[in-house]
Amino acid sequence: AFKAAALLGGSAVLAGAFGAHGLKALLSEQSLEVWRTAVLYQFFHALALLVISGLPQQKAWQLSVWAWILGVLIFCGSLYALALGAPSKLGVITPIGGLALCLGWFNLLRFKAQ
Repeated sequence: AFKAAALLGGSAVLAGAFGAHGLKALLSEQSLEVWRTAVLYQFFHALALLVISGLPQQKAWQLSVWAWILGVLIFCGSLYALALGAPSKLGVITPIGGLALCLGWFNLLRFKAQ
């Protein structure tokens, strides 16, 4: 989880900078907003992975870890692609990524704060 947090967090910073500086003149404001949403969700979930990586290792945490990684890849990945002009049909997978992100959070309900 720690390495995934580092990878997703670092790449979120790069994606945010690329959107703000490299894409600003190329994309519409609406597309830039989609890009920003992807960066925001990626960064929040990188932080969530970082928090989980600092908790005592429990096998059950792995569901949240993998759900968040998969969710970022599908949800944020599809938003990045859509912002760059991918066919709008790609948007049908975005909610699948969102559900994976939700699954990761709802999995936390199984645990009691220590």
